[in-house]
Amino acid sequence: MTLRSGSRTTRRVAFALAMTGALTAARCKTTPTAPVVTAPTIKYEQKLSWILQLEDRRILKLPDISPAPPPPAPAQPGRKGAAVAPPPPPPAPPDLAALLKDAEPRIRRRAALAIGRVGLTDGIPALSAALADGDPDVRAMSAFALGLIGDKAAEAPLTALLADPAPLVRGRAAEALGLIEATGAAPAISKVAAEYARSPAVSAMTPDDETWPAPPEAEAFKLAIFSLVRLKAFDPLAAAVLNGAQPATTWWPVAYALQRIGDPKAAPALVSLLEVKGRYTAAFAARGLGVLKYAAAAPRLTRFLEPKEKAPLEVVVSAVRALGQMQAGGSAASLATVASAPGTDPNVRLEALTALAAMKASEGLPVAQDLLTDEWPTMRAAAVRAAAAIDPEAFTFVLSGLEPDRDWHVRAAMADVLGGLAPAVALDRARLMLQDEDKRVLSAVLGALVQLKAPDAGEILMRHLTDSDVVVRSAAAAGLGTLKPQGGAAALRAAFEAALPDSAYGTRGAILQALVAYGPDEATPVLKTALTDKDWAIRVRAAELLKKMDPSADLSAMRPAPGTPPGPYDDVELIAPQTSPHAFIETARGTIEFELAVLDAPQTARNFMNLARKGYFNGLQIHRVVPNFVVQDGDPRGDGEGGPGYTIRDEINDRPYLRGTVGMALDWRDTGGSQFFITHSPQPHLDARYTVFGHVVNGMDVVDRIQQGDTIQRVRVWDGKGWQ
Repeated sequence: MTLRSGSRTTRRVAFALAMTGALTAARCKTTPTAPVVTAPTIKYEQKLSWILQLEDRRILKLPDISPAPPPPAPAQPGRKGAAVAPPPPPPAPPDLAALLKDAEPRIRRRAALAIGRVGLTDGIPALSAALADGDPDVRAMSAFALGLIGDKAAEAPLTALLADPAPLVRGRAAEALGLIEATGAAPAISKVAAEYARSPAVSAMTPDDETWPAPPEAEAFKLAIFSLVRLKAFDPLAAAVLNGAQPATTWWPVAYALQRIGDPKAAPALVSLLEVKGRYTAAFAARGLGVLKYAAAAPRLTRFLEPKEKAPLEVVVSAVRALGQMQAGGSAASLATVASAPGTDPNVRLEALTALAAMKASEGLPVAQDLLTDEWPTMRAAAVRAAAAIDPEAFTFVLSGLEPDRDWHVRAAMADVLGGLAPAVALDRARLMLQDEDKRVLSAVLGALVQLKAPDAGEILMRHLTDSDVVVRSAAAAGLGTLKPQGGAAALRAAFEAALPDSAYGTRGAILQALVAYGPDEATPVLKTALTDKDWAIRVRAAELLKKMDPSADLSAMRPAPGTPPGPYDDVELIAPQTSPHAFIETARGTIEFELAVLDAPQTARNFMNLARKGYFNGLQIHRVVPNFVVQDGDPRGDGEGGPGYTIRDEINDRPYLRGTVGMALDWRDTGGSQFFITHSPQPHLDARYTVFGHVVNGMDVVDRIQQGDTIQRVRVWDGKGWQ
């Protein structure tokens, strides 16, 4: 029927509609409709705050402590009107698995990383599901996080992810499979690497190119071959990077992979890579040939030491070390020339002297003896070690004429050397060194007495378990774990109780390790107690040791992690920083400027800035320099054993270790504090193991010139607003 305006049918319909509206209005006045209750909107900043809290406390979710909802208000007879809205439902407790399903990809990606940092296998199902996320960045980070957890239960979903359409996702899946030691996945990873090895992106890479991030195909190739290195899978690696015996590309990651895997079949390719011009490829090739002790390469390596070669520092250092490793006696004269040449880089001279000691070359003895009086304490210490290694018998005569050195480094080196000599020669002198006034020397002396198996070593060690110095106590505990004298376990248990007030974790950690050497009966009760230690680092160590003794051990008591973080979880500068602060390390050799990675490692960066503002680093000596590896500082003791008296959590991220990367030093997992290092060159074996929290933007030439014992004059921070 057609409805026309003004028709009888139209009027009937209009009347019916009007009556329906009137009745509805009447019902609304007498029976109020309950208002709709919506859950409150949670802001991005709040979610980030939760994520920071959960990963720092090393838990996947907070317990639900919401109060029970109040009972509904009783109805009042005879009253009409609007219904009273019930209170909104309490928000669900923060839960990383729930945040991994958030509407925003950036929240999902960040939650995935947090689950990996927490490290619990309970997070594997949520991360495995996220491998199907519609956002490739979320899939890539979920794969990386599964690698951080390190459990082989993730092998199947990660292997399936190797077929992902996004190259970087495939690369992260390969990386994670290497981290969880999924050896069965090596052939599939090799196919990914081989596919990208032929890509224009990899072909375009120059030998020293360390651009990060590289083009996705190049990143995937690099991550895949590094994974094969972790899996010690030479044949799958060779299938991906070699054409016969020749490398498919001269880009440095291939040289790194071939040297790191340690397979003799890599030698021909490494020899060919020695001829690649540049800073890294030839250096990695030289290092690999040294590990393999491939003596046929010694003549070429020796030529790198000649000034006319003008080889980069990284290549020279790697060649020197390789010659020492392969015991290349024919190169001893060249190494002696380098070690004794005043105009040569001091760090290179030091490496040459160390190589002469490693090969016990007689040509190095006169050089070592001359350097016993060098002005640089580090060189004198190396000369002591070299002279003893080259001719131990002659060194015993040298001992009789040597006065105690004025620098503790050299006296500690002397203690180390005594530990390797015949007891008849070394024991009395080592006992005399127990009177040294510097505790840093005393800990080395205790180690020497253990090595010499002194008849009274057990008694001496137990006596030093009560020393005022925490490192001496740690050395005594370690020695007891090695010698296991009668009564040692009881002494260690008492020492653990006495060490509970210590702000530093070292002594308690050393005691736990020593007790394990006495067996489960002696160690287990203390380890279980240590699961609730005031320092998370000790809880982590106790859990690791318990798990080794009993894989079924209940470790639930260790969580949540205790302590106060460097910055409040809701601090806007941690959640959404507006600037990237820069740190300036001032030394007599120049200034090193690095940018802090406040997005990838917010608490670690904040911790560094807090210490810098207090002047913590000012005046500290740089205690470790390994050429073509790292410069390390942040230790107020100067022996590598000191720290700020607290620990912070690792913030492992997907940034790689390249030239100038700034990382946090560790004893074991989650033991960061104040010691940091700067890398001289790419060091992929550190990736996903140590927190990256910065990168040098100016002053790498200063980093190259730094020597052990140099002093940090001052560290300042520019935060975008002013100097701090």
